[in-house]
Amino acid sequence: MAQKHGNKFGTHRVIEPKGVLPQPANKVDNNMDEIYDNEILIDVQTLNIDSASFTDIMNYAKQQAGEGASEEKVLSEVKKEILYNVELQGKHRNRRTGSGGMLLGKIEKIGDAIKDKVDVKEGDRIATLVSLSLTPLRIDEIIAIRPDVDQVDIKGKAILFESGIYAKIPDDMPEKLALSALDVAGAPAQTAKLCQYGQNVVILGAGGKSGMLCCYEAKKRVGVTGKVIGLANSPKSTQRIKELGFCDVVESVKGMTPAEIYELVYKLTDGKMADVTINCVNVPDQEMTAILCTKDDGTVYFFSMATSFTKASLGAEGIGADVNMIMGNGYTKGHAEFTLQELRESEKLRKIFEELYA
Repeated sequence: MAQKHGNKFGTHRVIEPKGVLPQPANKVDNNMDEIYDNEILIDVQTLNIDSASFTDIMNYAKQQAGEGASEEKVLSEVKKEILYNVELQGKHRNRRTGSGGMLLGKIEKIGDAIKDKVDVKEGDRIATLVSLSLTPLRIDEIIAIRPDVDQVDIKGKAILFESGIYAKIPDDMPEKLALSALDVAGAPAQTAKLCQYGQNVVILGAGGKSGMLCCYEAKKRVGVTGKVIGLANSPKSTQRIKELGFCDVVESVKGMTPAEIYELVYKLTDGKMADVTINCVNVPDQEMTAILCTKDDGTVYFFSMATSFTKASLGAEGIGADVNMIMGNGYTKGHAEFTLQELRESEKLRKIFEELYA
């Protein structure tokens, strides 16, 4: 029997409301018994939940488990929340943050209409570079939850649409290492486009996964006359980014208010403030911190999925800040290979990623 023809952007999988794309849809069809002629069916191994979403799910699970609950009980609640998200929507989109993540798996089947158009074949291992918030997903079993790296091992299936992007897992690094870097590939690639020689760059959440990659790339771009200021939120992440040596200055700002961080950056830049500020923090309400760090006509790049457009735009207006704000597009051309190349270039970066994520 000939396969049904599907829409390039996946609208044929949208159940409700009709007429919208899969990402904003409330529910998509996750029936994997038959695929459309322009879809790729993936046998899923690991979900890499985005940091803002996983942090939110963990906090929600702790509330549901109750004060003093064991780790086992908390992870049981995490499992329930993940399964409920998929049952409710046919995809994994966090019901509070609206964000998803990406996945690692093996290609099981390629639709007839695109077999000659893609550079992969059945059996290849890939990481999807589109959000789980738009990816039809079926979870048959959750095998393991690894909260330290925001990853969930499962048995299940997923659909990649014709317009969806992906990266083949490279042969020269462990797949979990590649997955962890590809999850945030948009951040360092955008950093490379934004940062220029001699600039002051402030990176919020510098000691996290995306933050470390951004620090490395920013220092390459600003050179010896520029300054990269890494602001971290915990003693562990502060020490981590100090030891990596990518930043000219590293400060721990845990507990500091936006106004206090403004004063700190003012001091560190002799009043010039940042030409570029990059927000990699995975918790809400960091918009004004990033804006206050940035000089007039400077650029703020909000990579974090916890960012509120409303808070950023109205907040900037409220303090008379004339800054260019870029909302974190997780995609920029060539971002996958760009980010994997960073791990090949920097032995220190690769080592810390292997220790933390592989």
